[in-house]
Amino acid sequence: MIFLPFLAPGHMLPMVDMARLFSSHGVTVTIITTTFNAAQFLKAIDKDINSGHKIAIHTVELPSEETTLPQGTENFTTISSLAMAGNLFRAMTKLQPQIEQFIKERSPHCIVSDMYFPWTVDLALSLGIPRLVFHGCSYFALCCMDTIKRYAPHTKVTGEAQSFLIPGLPDEIEIMASQLPDYVRTPGGYTLLLDHIREADKRSFGVLVNSFYELETAYADHYTNVTGNKAWHIGPLHQSIKRDTADKAERGNEVHVVEHGCLTWLNCKKPNSVLYVSFGSLTHFTSAQLLEIAFGLEASGYPFIWVVRKEETMPLEGDEMWLPEGFEERMMENEMGLIIRGWAPQMLILEHPSIGGFVTHCGWNSTLESVTAGVPMITWPLAAEQFYNEKLISKVLKIGAEVGVEEWHPLIQAHGYLVTRKKIEKAVTQLMGVNEEAKERRKRTEELGEMAKRAVEEGGSSHVNITSLLNKLRLMQCHVQPVG
Repeated sequence: MIFLPFLAPGHMLPMVDMARLFSSHGVTVTIITTTFNAAQFLKAIDKDINSGHKIAIHTVELPSEETTLPQGTENFTTISSLAMAGNLFRAMTKLQPQIEQFIKERSPHCIVSDMYFPWTVDLALSLGIPRLVFHGCSYFALCCMDTIKRYAPHTKVTGEAQSFLIPGLPDEIEIMASQLPDYVRTPGGYTLLLDHIREADKRSFGVLVNSFYELETAYADHYTNVTGNKAWHIGPLHQSIKRDTADKAERGNEVHVVEHGCLTWLNCKKPNSVLYVSFGSLTHFTSAQLLEIAFGLEASGYPFIWVVRKEETMPLEGDEMWLPEGFEERMMENEMGLIIRGWAPQMLILEHPSIGGFVTHCGWNSTLESVTAGVPMITWPLAAEQFYNEKLISKVLKIGAEVGVEEWHPLIQAHGYLVTRKKIEKAVTQLMGVNEEAKERRKRTEELGEMAKRAVEEGGSSHVNITSLLNKLRLMQCHVQPVG
């Protein structure tokens, strides 16, 4: 099987996990990516090879010179503007001839492609092999996107601040028009790309979903019944790969994760007492928003670990300070707060018994990691499909408290909507409190965490699903090796 991940961490990390999962089932796997991206997970792959798994990486060269990209710009984590994002997209399209030639020479039995490579469906059909597609999001989000595309309910409201019901879903879900992506509200070139992706999905063998049946039962069924697309849930993928501490570190391109000071700091805290705050690897906040976060966290009175992108800690000339005066010194002196600039060992933090809540941008990988760890969430969606995930977390699963973001914004740009310190303080108090609502929320999350772990074990829903998929591929005479 050939795996072709997209060049962004939210897509790449789970797809590499997926490739590793298939190889652990006896499948011969090759991952195609660029040299820079291959280095991010090379150690994990080497460890799999040493364990006897048949897995390899094939690297291709990104033609950055032809698209005015700086040398080494091979992942969306290195992008700082929408113009650069467009250039990286164009550079990726130039990879198609290299990738097609390699796949034809390799003659695989199946292609697993990220959604952003819809052309792989034609390649697969020309080779007479199945193509599986990966979107990197939840069943719930897929259902929301499908029904909004079908019925366009947002066009029937009078203003962007008005809420409307997303029709046809198993639950009554309301969302504001302003919380929809801009390419939904104002169709353009990206909308056409999504239409192309949707058509490629229909012509593919099926969709692979990083989820588990117990989490989204009604929406797993709804998606296949309404769209007609076959789908297999095989997650949580981060849980499927039985990682030790070093393996978890390799995902973050760090080695000495055990020595990370935040874990020592957490060891001194009471169970469920610390709030973890992180907005993923692509989020950009203004200094004004960072300042509000700092004031809100301090006012809440709960200890916290706050992960901030290094770029955000360097305000532009004339910009305001991003931390209140003396804030970091007060937090350190009172042992109430710890700021991490750059990368943090997120899975190890979430799994620590001292963590009692997670302020998250509602990226699907972070959401699944929080669910698996049994940690309830404060939802702070920003872009992509994150506002849909917020509704799943807060309204369907009831394991989160909304901070109150009302406006979707592109990931690459600094988010302009300002969440005030009072809203932040209120959400933290609501999530971390000891009232009955907070206790029930925590109980539900912990129960889902146990279900997540069982789903990937032998006989669990996701384990059964991947076994069923491999059996189907064998019946198609793809000669996939028997499940190990």
